[in-house]
Amino acid sequence: MDSLQSFAEGKLAALERLTLKRTLAPTHRVDGVWVERDGRRLISFSCNDYLGLSHHPAVKAAAMAAVETYGAGAGASRLITGDHPLMSELEGRLAALKGTEAACVFGSGYLTNAGVIPTLIGAGDLLIIDELAHSCLWAGARLSGAETVRMRHNDVGHLEELLTARRGAFGRVMVATDGVFSMDGDLAPLDRLSAVCAAHDAWLLSDDAHGIGVLAGGRGSVHVFPGAVVPLQMGTLSKAVGGYGGYLCASRAVIDLIKTRARTFVYSTGLPPASAAAAIAALDIIASDPALCALPLAKARAFTAALSLPAATSAIVPVIIGEAQAALEASLRLRDQGFLVVPIRPPTVPEGTARLRVAFSAAHADEDVARLAAAVRPLMAA
Repeated sequence: MDSLQSFAEGKLAALERLTLKRTLAPTHRVDGVWVERDGRRLISFSCNDYLGLSHHPAVKAAAMAAVETYGAGAGASRLITGDHPLMSELEGRLAALKGTEAACVFGSGYLTNAGVIPTLIGAGDLLIIDELAHSCLWAGARLSGAETVRMRHNDVGHLEELLTARRGAFGRVMVATDGVFSMDGDLAPLDRLSAVCAAHDAWLLSDDAHGIGVLAGGRGSVHVFPGAVVPLQMGTLSKAVGGYGGYLCASRAVIDLIKTRARTFVYSTGLPPASAAAAIAALDIIASDPALCALPLAKARAFTAALSLPAATSAIVPVIIGEAQAALEASLRLRDQGFLVVPIRPPTVPEGTARLRVAFSAAHADEDVARLAAAVRPLMAA
């Protein structure tokens, strides 16, 4: 085992030299905004709990009631005994929100993309993926065995070129993109992408992890664009929905196929009852309170306006710092002023674009948004 130890130590030392080693920081989330870390109480602008629903009384009560009724865990794969009654209710709510025939719930968003993509395409097929797409889309691409081609970020013309040149050589073609890009906060032009895909018989998959609950009255990024037709709408229950899990919304036939062939569904234990019940309660709030859903974007836009940045299009605003060490130092300066804004470094983002990723919640007070903007302003000039 000496070679294993040497390998690990060498890799860690190299990462330390580049300021790229990651470490866990135990954090007590007091509520949707306040956290305690390293003995300090901070206002977090790094959490994806965009509506504060992880601490909503109705959501917590639903989770606790589900544990009392169904137990702490699902006990097995959903195809064995893990398909507890809450699962079909949750899938029905998701399909209704997204406007599809059916839905399939997975254990996480990562498991969703790692299972859906290889189920639908494989060797001899083509996958075109936005160069800034989330890691789990790339993981699904690698597992699929399909030929994978990068599309320039949000470049509809480039997609048209790729499909025109290559579509005829492949049986099935999928185009995969984030709906809201997790590190930049911009939106994919899903209306134009879907039109190009339809013209070339390519299947469009959009990862709406950061759109559901926030955009278009909570329905997500697809519904921002009138006329957009996205047959594969994927997302997560761990961000604005406030809990844990992932899903795919699609046609009944596609969902039936996923439930019988997607390996990350077939061979994973089902979602715990508490997580399913919490998601149902959260979706009820999202469906009934569009004003709440509008708040994260409104607060993000107040922040960008205060700093003369381009107007936010989602709850995520990147403040580009540059080098990894500088981003770490900027984060520490904000921490000294009572803010938690975690730095994002390569390889999550490209070299030279380390940043502060600022995430806004409906629970943030307007005065705290203004104070953060004032604290960030000198860091932008540094």
